[in-house]
Amino acid sequence: MQKEIITDNEYKKTPGKKTAKYQAPKQSKTTSKKSGAAKTAKPKSAAKAPAKQSAKAAAESKPAKKSSAKKNAASAAPAVQTAAGLTAEKPARKGGRKKKAATPIRVTFLGGLNEIGKNMTMYECGDDAIIVDCGMAFPDDTMLGIDMVIPDITYLARNIHKVRAILLTHGHEDHIGAIPYVLKEYRIPVYGTQLTLGLLEGKLREHNILSSCSLNVVEPGSTVDFGCIKAEFINVNHSIPGAVSIALHTPAGIIVQTGDFKIDMTPISGDIIDLGRFAELGKKGVLCLLADSTNAERPGYTASERTVGASFNTLFQSASATGKRIIIATFASNVHRVQQIIDCAERFGRKVAVSGRSMINTVAIGQEMGYLNVPEGLLVDISMINRYPKEQMVLITTGSQGEPMSALSRMAMNDHRQVEVGQDDFIIISANPIPGNEKTVGNVVNELLRHGCEVVYEKMYEVHVSGHACQEELKIILGLTKPQYFIPVHGEQKHLQKHAGLASLMGLPDSNIMVADLGDSVEISTDGIKVAERVPAGRVLVDGLGVGDVGSVVLRDRKHLGQDGLIIAVATIDSNDGHLLSGPHVVSRGFVYVRDAEPLMEEACALVTDVIEECADSGVRDWAAIKGKVRDELSRMMYQRTKRSPMILPVIMEV
Repeated sequence: MQKEIITDNEYKKTPGKKTAKYQAPKQSKTTSKKSGAAKTAKPKSAAKAPAKQSAKAAAESKPAKKSSAKKNAASAAPAVQTAAGLTAEKPARKGGRKKKAATPIRVTFLGGLNEIGKNMTMYECGDDAIIVDCGMAFPDDTMLGIDMVIPDITYLARNIHKVRAILLTHGHEDHIGAIPYVLKEYRIPVYGTQLTLGLLEGKLREHNILSSCSLNVVEPGSTVDFGCIKAEFINVNHSIPGAVSIALHTPAGIIVQTGDFKIDMTPISGDIIDLGRFAELGKKGVLCLLADSTNAERPGYTASERTVGASFNTLFQSASATGKRIIIATFASNVHRVQQIIDCAERFGRKVAVSGRSMINTVAIGQEMGYLNVPEGLLVDISMINRYPKEQMVLITTGSQGEPMSALSRMAMNDHRQVEVGQDDFIIISANPIPGNEKTVGNVVNELLRHGCEVVYEKMYEVHVSGHACQEELKIILGLTKPQYFIPVHGEQKHLQKHAGLASLMGLPDSNIMVADLGDSVEISTDGIKVAERVPAGRVLVDGLGVGDVGSVVLRDRKHLGQDGLIIAVATIDSNDGHLLSGPHVVSRGFVYVRDAEPLMEEACALVTDVIEECADSGVRDWAAIKGKVRDELSRMMYQRTKRSPMILPVIMEV
């Protein structure tokens, strides 16, 4: 694996370092005196252009001296300012050379619209294309046995010759989870901040492809060239460090994709969102804004992460007063939350242990990269947890979403090897259930309460704040960037529609607001915005090592088996005349308990015998026809007797 760092200067190879598989594109960064925001430096070839234009303008201006004052005033008139803050060009003179229209940019949504997760957007400009984010989604209740859902990359594969890079806004699963599956097929360079790529490295290592991947570290404020697209990375606040928005500078105009963000003026890291840069881009003119819609239904502002720290302090005092062990479940990627837990533990003289593979990995990466400050001797191995008095321990664990195999779920089911919970445990679930997970989280809470644990969660106390902007913050970004066009992203239809309504309230014409759908390929230029075509953008289901080999038919069968069970009828017939030689044997799984339903099973055996003999007497020798007849008759009989329709699997063997 080759990692390159994109900072203020053009990438240079370090002596003795292996040659990178992909040469890092040129980039630049200029600091604004007022806001410290980044600006894209013009390439040398473009620097000469203004001089030529000035000379030409001077030559054309000579005859103007003889013209009337009225004409001089007209020629000196400023360019028209549009409602969106974009500068409109003056009409060309009659007989003059008509200016060639800029190449439109195409935005294709391969994930993240009308759903939670699976975020993936493709931008195309001429012969160049980039991907922003490549995430996974959790399976819903209908996807039995499915581990995760990833985007359909058929359109990416069709245009792979154009794709220059994958750019990452941050390191959450719904934005990086599908990258290993893409990089297995196509070795595309990946760009992201240090922590984002640190979290991605672990995934690539699990898939045994890390050594062949090109990972390039970028810093907020840096700009990277990808042909006719220049990508600028802008610092934002989120529930994970290293989150950025991406501004794409193209011939058609500036496209801003916010990624997941909120406006936190007192962040744990101290790095405040770069609102100054958003304002500067707005002054330049933003062609289109694509903004996070997750909390578009929530009025007001999202609370600062520091409010959770204050709640932790109060709850630690309560637990210490009763001598209880503290167990806190949160998202593994929420490094700021973990830091606040560590700070509270140190303040109250408690040791900290970590449980759950993803949490252990995040803490290790956070320490290694300097995002987590853990005092020496504070962290202890999970195997040592029972050697300390309970009132001196804090356990940080995964399982805030009630995942069946997570550490907290195993504790609730008394199935954790090192931790046994009981009346001396004070448990804090520091997360909100993701839509669809409410029932599983509730089940875990109920089990913990049965063990006598004291359980605190978000509805009871402010132990969680969102990492996404609420309505007033969304309005601020709209007001600063003043986009000509707006596309709400990252949310279900209700979130997208609400966000579109906010943009309309901010004065953006309804004709300039597009609520796109998954698979829409949208063409954007100063002349307009339209859906150019529809592309494949479905769901690819991952089940173990199988990627895409489980479809609707398999899921339907799994649902059928889960609801009604299975009956297998086995029989051996004579290959000459088709008559029964042995059997039949009827086996039930998940339908009825055989010992309690012997009369039903005997009736089923008799029915199978009659069907096979009837087929033999009528000269039917086709296996498929015999099996179909057995299936139909057995299914009809079972429904008549039980009002249920189990899956019927006939097994006919010839001898």
